[in-house]
Amino acid sequence: MTPPKPAETQTATLAEIAREAGVSAPTVSKVLNGRADVAPATRTRVEELLRAYGYRRRRAEASRSPLIDLVFHELESAWAMEVIRGVENVARDAGLSVVLSESAGRLTPGRTWADQVAARRPHGVVLVLSGLDESQRALLLSRSIPFVVMDPAGDPGPDVPSIGATNWQGGLAATRHLVELGHRRIGAISGPSRMMCSRARVDGYRAALETAGLPVDQRLVKAGDFHHDAGYRLGLELLGMPDRPTAVFTGNDLQALGLYEAARELGLRIPEDVSVVGFDDLPVARWVGPPLTTVRQPLTEMAEAAARLVLEMGRAAEATTATRVELATSLVVRSSTAPPATG
Repeated sequence: MTPPKPAETQTATLAEIAREAGVSAPTVSKVLNGRADVAPATRTRVEELLRAYGYRRRRAEASRSPLIDLVFHELESAWAMEVIRGVENVARDAGLSVVLSESAGRLTPGRTWADQVAARRPHGVVLVLSGLDESQRALLLSRSIPFVVMDPAGDPGPDVPSIGATNWQGGLAATRHLVELGHRRIGAISGPSRMMCSRARVDGYRAALETAGLPVDQRLVKAGDFHHDAGYRLGLELLGMPDRPTAVFTGNDLQALGLYEAARELGLRIPEDVSVVGFDDLPVARWVGPPLTTVRQPLTEMAEAAARLVLEMGRAAEATTATRVELATSLVVRSSTAPPATG
């Protein structure tokens, strides 16, 4: 039996995989279950055949642990807590627990992560601001472990279920609010350019300016990283310009708080001297001084939707069609925005 080319993949039984690999069926079963007592070369050969044949364990055979794996590319207290809360809400109602993992800033979990998940056999995996490489996807698919990407960093592909928010619309609404207040020089501090959500928010910012007939001054657009320190550092750059912007849209609330700090250091008042709009509507946005105008991203609801989807996929008798769901963002106006000073 010759392994088929990727375009010719077909269903194979566990016994056929074992015969082609030159091992016993129990050895293939050990690989499927993430057992450590398999020689590395044997494991690699079996995994290659599982991937080549597109093998998928029947759902009825895939006994599961009462777990949902929740994977962050980076754990940040306030933002991550909203996501954890949402997944926990759904897991608790389903009688499941949540396993947390962090990929230390990488947009793809490490090589051993997928083996650990295979050994745990969770009901499903929710990946936040990250994704999987082809070998990891194949490993989870062969074990019938469903996965959903929340707020994917890049294009997850048409066959990967994902949950996101209307990031472009949020960037548009934030900037349009500033334009309607009378601002004409509006800066932006984005998140990482490699992240799809970050690019979409800045695209919305640009669209609002262009629709209003205002030029997009690239000197006023700074690439951040969604951290407080970036908001502070880039805020000093923007607000220290001789022709500084009168308003700034930041890609998230943490960067907005960094911008607050930069404004204070430069002796500028918010909103009298500079208006600020954030993105996320974290709880802290209501308590800073002045309370932050921001775009509400329904993080908890997005996490709940991702967890529900991954459980529905696990219950389905057949593989479900890939789904892309976007939840609506909304502008929350507070005290950090006002018309620009005159004179």
